Amino acid sequence: MRQRGGRTVAMPIRTKDKDRMHGIIEKFVRPGTMVYTDDHPIYNDLMWHRHESVCHSAKEWVNGMAHTNGIESVWAVLKRGFNGTYHQWSRKHCRAYVDEFTFRLNEGNVERDTQDRLDDLFRAMVGKRITYRELTQN
Repeated sequence: MRQRGGRTVAMPIRTKDKDRMHGIIEKFVRPGTMVYTDDHPIYNDLMWHRHESVCHSAKEWVNGMAHTNGIESVWAVLKRGFNGTYHQWSRKHCRAYVDEFTFRLNEGNVERDTQDRLDDLFRAMVGKRITYRELTQN
């Protein structure tokens, strides 16, 4: 999920059923917020939100204010990182890869001072040590 002009929230999801997706949206999006999606039926009936969508299946990319350009950009960054840096991801560490790219998107604002960005990085690392054994075990 990406807030227009704001932050990104991303996580790996094993099952894409309607209840699971709606629960995630409820957790991170304030009630009454306008939510823009594509036309996937999983987004139908968002109970506490206003909702507009674009019909990608009919090659519609923009419908008034409704478009998915921001989240498409997130996926492009993630795919470039996968193809250009890691080449292969293990399921075990998928969350860490997604967290890394989400952090980059959220904290990569070049208008912020580099020292402030580094401080945020180091704060986020506290308590997240991983041993070589944990890294390589199945």
